[in-house]
Amino acid sequence: MLNCNQNTQTVIKIGLYFIIQFDFSYFSSSNTNSVFLEKEKKIIGRTDKVDFPLLELKDIDAKVDTGAYTSSIHCIDIREIDQTLQCSLLDATHPEYNGKRFTFKNYDISAVKSSTGNVEMRYAIRTQITVFEKTYPITLNLSSRDDMRFPLLIGRRFLSGKFLVDPQLENQSYNQKL
Repeated sequence: MLNCNQNTQTVIKIGLYFIIQFDFSYFSSSNTNSVFLEKEKKIIGRTDKVDFPLLELKDIDAKVDTGAYTSSIHCIDIREIDQTLQCSLLDATHPEYNGKRFTFKNYDISAVKSSTGNVEMRYAIRTQITVFEKTYPITLNLSSRDDMRFPLLIGRRFLSGKFLVDPQLENQSYNQKL
């Protein structure tokens, strides 16, 4: 075992022509934690199926999008009445649609820039999402996603610090549940 401190460098001569210099200062105590924290992140694919326990929605098809900052769920018939937000999540074209009307007393209105560059005002709610059998808080923008293949978009704000995205994979969390 090699004991290293922040100023340790090791030079190894290979054959007659190559010299490799290893700088072990990267593995000092201040950097070691970040190296090991990186390994604790789960690998998620480009798509998955997730649950929203507080909303009683299960196996919702989601697109994981590192190009999007916020997360968004398909929502129809959004109405703000007496300082409450009323809406239906998903719609009858989605197999996960349960027909339930939701009422939220705590919600925000935020400006969101779409992929086309247009700024829209959208309602946002805070709820919980279950991925890899672990439940996390999440903020969801409510928007019409009728023309989108996936009713849910998961953005960087939620992914950051928890997941690494492998675009070659799909349904990693969902398959683990089965």
